[in-house]
Amino acid sequence: MTGSLRPPNVMPPGDNRGPKFIAEISSNHNQDLSRALALVDAAADSGFDAVKFQLFEIDKLFAPEILEASADHRARKNWELPREFVPHLAERARSRGLEFSCTPFDLDALAFIDEYVDFIKIASYELLWLDLIRAAGATGKPVIISTGMATLDEVQEAVVALRESGCRDITVLHCVSEYPAKIENCGLATIETLRETFGEKVGWSDHSSEEAVILAAALRWRSDMIEVHFDLDGRGDEFGPGHCWLPSIIEALIRTIRSTQTASGLPDKRPVLAEMPERDWRADSDDGLRPLRQIRSSNFLNH
Repeated sequence: MTGSLRPPNVMPPGDNRGPKFIAEISSNHNQDLSRALALVDAAADSGFDAVKFQLFEIDKLFAPEILEASADHRARKNWELPREFVPHLAERARSRGLEFSCTPFDLDALAFIDEYVDFIKIASYELLWLDLIRAAGATGKPVIISTGMATLDEVQEAVVALRESGCRDITVLHCVSEYPAKIENCGLATIETLRETFGEKVGWSDHSSEEAVILAAALRWRSDMIEVHFDLDGRGDEFGPGHCWLPSIIEALIRTIRSTQTASGLPDKRPVLAEMPERDWRADSDDGLRPLRQIRSSNFLNH
């Protein structure tokens, strides 16, 4: 008779939670500290792993002639995150078990956030600014870059700049800078191209607010990280265009992805621990009867 009462190895319980989920608050804080803290709490309650804000000053973000000509751009002064919020947000995030970050849009902002953040995110619109990217890499912290609008050569330049600055923890996120991004424009297969080209962690920075896109990015394209824009109640300054997620919807989606990843387990074909009691009750290879001959005379009535 072939087989044994115990297999040579057993599949351990899986701990594959899938991608790291980042809640991008952007300017949905509405310059209100209480609201910003509530957004951190909502991100934690929704199952995110990290929360991220943005630190910019309009005068340092746009050229003077743009601000002079465009009232809409000048109005974005109301989107700025007050710097005095940052220490409070970092403390609240960590008290809720979240990593904290804040995207810098200039070198001074990068210097300011360095003591507070767990990682640094470079936005798609800053991808060509290699001085900022090198300075981010030189902090020694993990750096994430979004790649909306970029060619593969432009992404290559940014990744090389990070590596040359000493950064050893790089994540490259595919992104489509359309608000909201249409499903047909998302091109999630690019995630695999980024993985094969750079050999770094990869993922998806979402502007679609489509459940199918998030599911595909996580499960079909095996993203290491997924970032989504997050609002509390539909009243955030950036909610209007339609690219932000609300807590109840994204919480259910994250839970589904976590459950699916857990069910997927590891690729090996081995018995799991829960199957062990049943192995002895398979049909014996000699006579085709259950259970295995070795245990037929044992205390099988207790099975």
